[in-house]
This record gives sequence, structure tokens and C-alpha cells, in this order.
Amino acid sequence: MYDIIVGVDTETERAHMQAEAITDLPGHDEIHAILVHVFGGEGGDIESVEAVSEARSILEEAGIEVAAEGIGGDPPVAILDAAARYNADCICVAGRKRSPTGKAVFGSVTQDVIMGADRPTLVCTLDE
Repeated sequence: MYDIIVGVDTETERAHMQAEAITDLPGHDEIHAILVHVFGGEGGDIESVEAVSEARSILEEAGIEVAAEGIGGDPPVAILDAAARYNADCICVAGRKRSPTGKAVFGSVTQDVIMGADRPTLVCTLDE
């Protein structure tokens, strides 16, 4: 089994893109996807996040085993912690186009995950 942590935000379009990228991987029937959504506070109801439901639906339809976990805290730290906790083989995050200034001012979860990861990271971006 190949474990992939999928950092899902609130954007259904990005979650759809991430799920499709995972279903396109070779041997996807051996993948276990753990959908991780980070709530700002202590946590929340993961099943109420539309983007998580979207990703779950696509992955399950493709025959991929799926689990979901809602975590409170700082998104990059929570995603990296989940990857370590599950000893994931890969992390999947969604990126979006931002200027270097935008990244410096607002930060970038994707960038922080890439820089902090000690395992392969799959970055999916939308065609804009």
C-alpha cells in the first residue's frame, strides 16, 4: 500500500484537480489517500468540507481507499505532522499562482510544505 497525504483546502476545484492527479498515478489501486483538512482553530467536522467530499468521491470512484482527518492548527505544520504520523510515502498539495511579493506577504502553504517535507511532494496547479 502506498500512503499519500492530501492537503485539501476549501476550494473544490483544487480538490478535484488533486484527486484526478492521484487517480492518474500508475498503480492507483494500491494507493491509500488520507485527505487532511486543516481548520484554523481546534478542529471541525471534516465531512462538512465540500472540497473533502469532492476529492473523496473522485478517489473512491477510482477504487482508491480513502480516509479523512480534520486537524486544527497551522496548515503547513499540520500537513507535515500528518505525513510523519502516517509515515506517508508522498504528500499532495495544490498550488496557485502567486507573485513572489504575494508569497512573502501572505505566505504559501504549498511552499512551506515543499520546503519542510522529508518525502516526495506532488504539487498540482490549475491551468489559469
